Amino acid sequence: MSPRAQKIEVDHRVPLCQHMAEDFGYREGLSIRADSALEQPGLGKTFQASHSEALGQRSDRLHMVQDGGKNKILLRNGTVIDGTGSPPTLGSVLVVGDLIAEVGQFSPPMDASIIDCTGMTISPGFIDAHSHSDLQVLESRKEKVEQGVTTEVVGNCGFSAYPIPTDRKLLYEFANGIFCGDNSWGWESAKDYLLSVERLAKMANVVSLVGHGTLRVAQVGHKMGPLLPRDLDDMESKLDEFLSMGASGLSTGLMYAPGSSAPREELERLCSVVARHGKIYATHMRSYSKDLLEAIDEQIELAKRTGCKLEISHLQAAGRKTWTTQAIAIEKIEEARSSGIDVTFDCYPYTAGSTVLTQLLPQWVLDGGLDAVLARLSNKSEHTRIAGETASLSEQRWADIYIASVASKSNSALVGQTLASIAEGRGCEAAEVVLSLLQEEHGAVQIISFNQSEENLKQSLTHPLSIVVSDGFYVKGRPHPRLYGTFPLLLGKICRERGWLTLTEAIYKITDFPARRFGISRRGRLQPGYFGDITIFDADTTDSHATYSNPAVSPVGINCVLRNGKQVVPFHGSSPA
Repeated sequence: MSPRAQKIEVDHRVPLCQHMAEDFGYREGLSIRADSALEQPGLGKTFQASHSEALGQRSDRLHMVQDGGKNKILLRNGTVIDGTGSPPTLGSVLVVGDLIAEVGQFSPPMDASIIDCTGMTISPGFIDAHSHSDLQVLESRKEKVEQGVTTEVVGNCGFSAYPIPTDRKLLYEFANGIFCGDNSWGWESAKDYLLSVERLAKMANVVSLVGHGTLRVAQVGHKMGPLLPRDLDDMESKLDEFLSMGASGLSTGLMYAPGSSAPREELERLCSVVARHGKIYATHMRSYSKDLLEAIDEQIELAKRTGCKLEISHLQAAGRKTWTTQAIAIEKIEEARSSGIDVTFDCYPYTAGSTVLTQLLPQWVLDGGLDAVLARLSNKSEHTRIAGETASLSEQRWADIYIASVASKSNSALVGQTLASIAEGRGCEAAEVVLSLLQEEHGAVQIISFNQSEENLKQSLTHPLSIVVSDGFYVKGRPHPRLYGTFPLLLGKICRERGWLTLTEAIYKITDFPARRFGISRRGRLQPGYFGDITIFDADTTDSHATYSNPAVSPVGINCVLRNGKQVVPFHGSSPA
């Protein structure tokens, strides 16, 4: 391990966010201005902002949030964790209209509505920096906000809800397995989608990445392999346009066809556009199993060559045979960062992940889209070849892969069963079950796969370069419990019971850190002038009881959630009349 890698290993005697601050080159004792962007590491620049400059004088704060008859809410006498990694304090938070006006000890206005937060923790609203609720945020679903989430970053893993191709069926076939959508959605551009967000999303603020897979499908359909120069030119131009419209970056899903076939030249050109805009590139890499280290190298080289900010999505070593490679993968990330590459990663607090069943197939089988896949499976000789390759490629035990959702009622009893148990019941090999189910369900099968070790999970969650996310998506069956419980589970089982992180460290990883990383302005902190996105919870009881067998269970201990100063989860607790 390099000297730099050793330097940023976690010392639990030091707050995790202090490690992070040192790694980003911040000077000890100085606060960062609300409008400061993360600089490229290793360039020696420091933010020379005093505490008074960062917070502003009282007169400045009052000017920013002049009430003009606006609604005032006083969150009184709670434990305040401001999101920045500063130690918790006892105090209050005043919200005027949609902005935070005061934090700490102050003389409250007489006309404020009061929520008594005695015995509770007041924190910024949580940010889910890796979500697949691109459609559901427009329906104002409550699964995330009940966890304390007030902002979701969508468009991950190469899937975005725009641009829609002329033949809409192409996009529905590509994305509905992740989006849980019908055949009525789709937007021409980032502007159109974000206008719908502004009009319809009532529970969460929405930040959108441009999905590389969607961009490619809109341009050339399900075609795999290198693109013609004019097609790549058009994709580059569209990405530039969408980033100018307000999209926050680019995502790739390099295990999902057709984006999985993109050569380095294609990715490099698109990442160069991202770098010019100063935005972020988030990647579901080509492999998280036996080729994990090569996949890490590819993405780091892309960031090095283009200068873009790199976010490695849901980092893990998937499959028991590869568990030992995770430490090496993280060392590669540390060394890249010490050399000046702006790279971080995210992870979720579960040992199991979830995806579509087609992910278990060899990549060549996916060329041409679902109709081509089903045609190959119907050909006897190709079927035999695909079954053999599927079996040999699998890095996981068939007993570790469960069916989460199917399209038909006839197979609904299979939900919750493993591929191994289904194979035993059908009297065939598990790889044959994969192929047969895809044929029976016309490709519409989702799975839950137990990928990680507890040791690796702890390493990723506690690392100073990690953001904690849900990676949750909806299914027409039994979803992964992370959709209902990621953030309360983090605060409960991970922090309070296992002691892997302090509450302050965990809050930082789901508020200020992702806000700065994804360029989310004036959110992620309890600070005057920031938007009133606030979560109030009971640190002694907050947890999730959602399980793999019974995931649709609301969390406990989240007492109130405010988004832009309005209660989206009404306070439930004792409050003065």
